[in-house]
Amino acid sequence: MGVTGSIAAYKAVILCRELIKSGAEVKVVMTPDATQFVTPLTFNAISHNEVYCSIATDAGQWNEHVHLGLWADLMIIAPTTANTLAKMAHGICDNILLATYLSAKCHVMIAPAMDLDMWHHATTQQNLKTLKKNKNQLIPVGHGALASGLVGDGRMAEPNEIIKLITDFFLNQNQILALKQKKILINAGPTYEPIDPVRFIGNYSSGKMGLELAIAAASLGADVQLVIGPNSLMIPDHINTTLIQDSDEMYDKCTQIFTDVDIAICAAAVADYKPKQVKTQKIKKKKGLFQLELIKTKDTLAQLGKLKKQNQFLVGFALETQNALEYGQEKLYAKNLDMIIVNTPTPNTGFGTDTNQVIILQKDKKEITLRLDSKREIAYKILSTVMEALPK
Repeated sequence: MGVTGSIAAYKAVILCRELIKSGAEVKVVMTPDATQFVTPLTFNAISHNEVYCSIATDAGQWNEHVHLGLWADLMIIAPTTANTLAKMAHGICDNILLATYLSAKCHVMIAPAMDLDMWHHATTQQNLKTLKKNKNQLIPVGHGALASGLVGDGRMAEPNEIIKLITDFFLNQNQILALKQKKILINAGPTYEPIDPVRFIGNYSSGKMGLELAIAAASLGADVQLVIGPNSLMIPDHINTTLIQDSDEMYDKCTQIFTDVDIAICAAAVADYKPKQVKTQKIKKKKGLFQLELIKTKDTLAQLGKLKKQNQFLVGFALETQNALEYGQEKLYAKNLDMIIVNTPTPNTGFGTDTNQVIILQKDKKEITLRLDSKREIAYKILSTVMEALPK
C-alpha cells in the first residue's frame, strides 16, 4: 500500500485497518511528504509490519524495493497526489514508493486525491490516460467538499468503496470464471420522465442492486453491459456503462443490446407512466388545482420477453408493497421471464439501502428465499441461481 502527501492520508489509515480486518497482509510504503500528514508509527501499529519511507534505513541498510514489488499480490496507492501521478506516468523515480511501483509485477490500483482545478487540469488528465493505458486501474474520485474549501471533483474514494474494488479483484483472480464468454445486459436505477425543463416524475431507486449485479457478473468473467438511469454511484471503469434519463431511452438501449446477449437481468425501476405532454417552459404556480395527464410508458421488460430467443435467459425484478408473491408470479408468466426477483420495501431493503432480502421465483420450481444480506452478497446468490438454471 502506497501513501503520498495528501490530507486524504487519514483515509489510508482506515483503509489499512479494513484490509487487515479482511485478512490481508499489508506492507506500507510512504513518500517523505506523506509522513507530514500521518506518522509511519500509525501504519506500523495497524499493519504489524515495517513501514518503508526511504531507500536507506537509519542504520545505513538498503530497503529492497524490488523484493517489495515482487512480494505483493496487489499494490494500491491511496491517496495518490497529482505530483505522484505525474511521476508514475513518466517513470520518474525519486523515492521508495516510486521505486516500488516501477518494480511491481502485480496489479496496481490508483486512488487519486487533489483539488478540483488540479484534477481537471489538462496535464493531470493526460497523465491519467497514460496510466490507464499502462494497465493501471484508476479508482474514480468523489465529488464533495475539498481541503481548499471548494466543492467539486477530486476527493479520494472512500475506504469502503476501495475495499469493494479490491474484493472484486481477488474474486476475479481466485474464483472459477463461471460466466466467462457470457454476455450479460443489466439495467438499473430509476428513470426520470420530464414534466417541464426543471421537473420530472421519478422514484427513489438508487441503482445499487443493479450495479452490484453488474460488478458481481464482471468478477465472474462476464462481458457486462450496464444501462443505468440517473444515479450518484461510483461505477468501476471496467463496467461498460450507458447512462440514460427516461423510459424511452431505457427501452431503446435495452432492446438494442438484448439481441446480442445470453442473459438479461432487469433490475431498473422504470416509470410506468409519463406526462402526455412535456412543457417547453417551466410551469408556474397558479391558484387552484393543477392536473397532469399521464400515459403509459413503453414496457422494456415485456418487450424483451417478446424478443427472447430460446438460448436467452431473462430475469426481472418486482418490488411490491402488497401481495408480493402473487404479483411476482403474474409478472413471471405475463412477461415471459425465466426468473423473477421479488422484494418489498422496508427500512433495510429496497430503494437506496445497502442491504436486501429477496425471494427468487422460477417457472414450475420451488421459490428460494434469501435472508437479509448485503446487496453484493445477494447479487452473487442471484447469479449463482441463474447459472444453475441455464441450459446445460
